[in-house]
Amino acid sequence: MKHGFVKVAAAVPFVRVADCIYNIERIEAMVLEAESKGVEIITFPELCITGYTCGDLFLQPFLIEQAQQALLRLAERTARASVLIIVGMPILIESQLFNAAVALQSGVILGAIPKTYLPNYREFQEARWFAPARDLQLATAHIGGFDVPIGHNVLFRSGEVAIGIEICEDMWTPYTPGTRLALYGAQIIFNLSASNELAGKNTYLRSLICGLSSQNLCAYVYSSAGYGESTTDAVFAGKAFIAEVGKILEETPRFVHEERMIISDIDVSRIDYDRMSTNSFNESVTDHTERGKLMEIPFELRSLECSHDVDRHIEQNPFFPQNGTEGERAEEMFDIQTCALAQRLQFVGARHAVIGISGGLDSTLALLVAVAAFDFLGISRQGIIAVTMPGLGTSQRTKSNALQLMEHLGVTSRTIDITEACLQHFAAIGHDPQVQDVVYENTQARERTQILMDLANKHNALVIGTGDLSELALGWCTFNGDHMSMYSVNAGVPKTAIQIIVTHLAQTQRFGEKLSEVLQAVVDTPISPELKPTDSAGDIEQKTEDLVGPYRIHDFFLYNFLGYGYTPSKIFYLARVAFRDEYSPETIRHWLKVFYRRFFSQQYKRNCLPDGPKVSRVSLSPRGDWRMPSDVSSRAWLEEIDRLPID
Repeated sequence: MKHGFVKVAAAVPFVRVADCIYNIERIEAMVLEAESKGVEIITFPELCITGYTCGDLFLQPFLIEQAQQALLRLAERTARASVLIIVGMPILIESQLFNAAVALQSGVILGAIPKTYLPNYREFQEARWFAPARDLQLATAHIGGFDVPIGHNVLFRSGEVAIGIEICEDMWTPYTPGTRLALYGAQIIFNLSASNELAGKNTYLRSLICGLSSQNLCAYVYSSAGYGESTTDAVFAGKAFIAEVGKILEETPRFVHEERMIISDIDVSRIDYDRMSTNSFNESVTDHTERGKLMEIPFELRSLECSHDVDRHIEQNPFFPQNGTEGERAEEMFDIQTCALAQRLQFVGARHAVIGISGGLDSTLALLVAVAAFDFLGISRQGIIAVTMPGLGTSQRTKSNALQLMEHLGVTSRTIDITEACLQHFAAIGHDPQVQDVVYENTQARERTQILMDLANKHNALVIGTGDLSELALGWCTFNGDHMSMYSVNAGVPKTAIQIIVTHLAQTQRFGEKLSEVLQAVVDTPISPELKPTDSAGDIEQKTEDLVGPYRIHDFFLYNFLGYGYTPSKIFYLARVAFRDEYSPETIRHWLKVFYRRFFSQQYKRNCLPDGPKVSRVSLSPRGDWRMPSDVSSRAWLEEIDRLPID
């Protein structure tokens, strides 16, 4: 494997019913094409060597013999190919005929899997010709002078990678063979199918594949019969899908008169991580598996050349996949935050909330969440005490943003300048205000938090935290300053998501047309803590991303590190693919090292975080998703990054 990926393909060749030689010629051509593209495992449809619609010809020994000879010829003609090939054909064992999948590699027939469940209803009559897997009495099938392992409890294994195979109807049952094989360790299930077209069936099939791959924490590779099959009573349009843990990675268009092959990389390491971290999956393994019930057949995954890149889309922002549902996800995240805050306000009986408003992204979203929660509970927005606290580094731009936000939303607005209080504090501790160091910066953050906490006491209110998930990951927050609140509504939302949510709320004018203009102005403002003075023109000079790195790439690191448990080398590889047109390998490696160094060193700030809602797959709550000592060494991670090649 390359970075934990296995490259798979689902192929739909042309067939001629009962013309086995023609069929294996088409299969061979697609195998060689897949081989050239770095595919490691390829599957073809059910009964593809004979065609699915042979009818009573399946009872003719001549056709069965022709299929066997065609298989042997296919093995011979693909002997130099290293891809594992899975094809469908009838296999005769003693007096019983089985609808089977056969796996072969490098000219060797490795094993066969009979179909477990035979449809014998409506347009399907398979029990007329075939026996189900449960009737199989032998553990081997005699094919062309070779004894080949056969059975329905079979895994094919190469090192840490295991695959299972099922056939068509097997997938449509309450407890599928694929589910059983997944519990025995198969990360990828291949389904050879001959599913006919019916109005509405494709949508159902798609949801079924998504559901099974999600439920079984596995990948699913599905290939169904296509053009060339008889249309006497049914139509076959050659569907193919590749799915991974609930997500369709690739699928073929239907009703296209051509051979088709889809290719994608299955992230086996991600599947292993999900299974390892999901105790209910492992409990199901204990409940539904038995020792000695499984046969394993070895095969070899080919060694991929470096020129074969990953064949799948790598999201630049995995928190917000670009799949046409960005608006829906933005609404969903916002509603989760709103629901969470409303519940907390209602539980404590608070009719007031205090929020510090800087005019930046985070406090803007927190204020909007508070307004939505108060509206939901039927509490006057005047109960929201929004406080802007200009200080030594506040720009006119952000101050104007803050004042307009408060005015248009109809909340109680307060302006409390902290400049004199900070200067007095510098004098009290003997700090020269000309030295603009961490003392200079953090004094302002802690002064603001003190004001908010005292106002909360005065009004029997909650202080609503504004800090986001990205800042918590990097430790870009002042300990016991903006780091602390009574409820932190943004704690589960990364910076890039906040930008998208606020932009969406502006575009949809959820809070009115006038406010939408202000929201867009907030989004367009450079991200800054504004703890150092502006430049001579009054513009923001202290820009966060110049100091800690682009949030786009840090959020990418964060999601893949915590969400999937990826290694630094894999994250680096994926980032190079995702950002190849934007960041050089040197830049990616530099910021990756910054991410890991800061993530490990800043854990002490996360170990005492206030409550806040989990919004996406990734959370840093010390009570839920992420528990780590404050004094863990990052040496091993940083050394791996140092070894990463950048050429």
